[in-house]
Amino acid sequence: MAVKIRLKRMGAKKAPFYRVVVADARSPRDGRFIEEIGYYNPLTEPAQVKIDEDKALKWLSNGAQPSDTVRNLFRREGILKKVHETKYQK
Repeated sequence: MAVKIRLKRMGAKKAPFYRVVVADARSPRDGRFIEEIGYYNPLTEPAQVKIDEDKALKWLSNGAQPSDTVRNLFRREGILKKVHETKYQK
């Protein structure tokens, strides 16, 4: 089963709000998911991002692939750096 970390769109028309979820790659964008690990609100200034770091690290170490947008959010939050450090420790 290919697992992806991606955004699930919530909120009203013209007012998007996203949840960061772990889902099977075959499931639809707003459909079934395995676990919710955070949220992203692009409408606030600056954009509000809250991600459960422990859950994100666990899923990334288990082989889940983040989408491009989620990868950028993880990079901004410093999660990808921690994954790299744990993977390539001396």
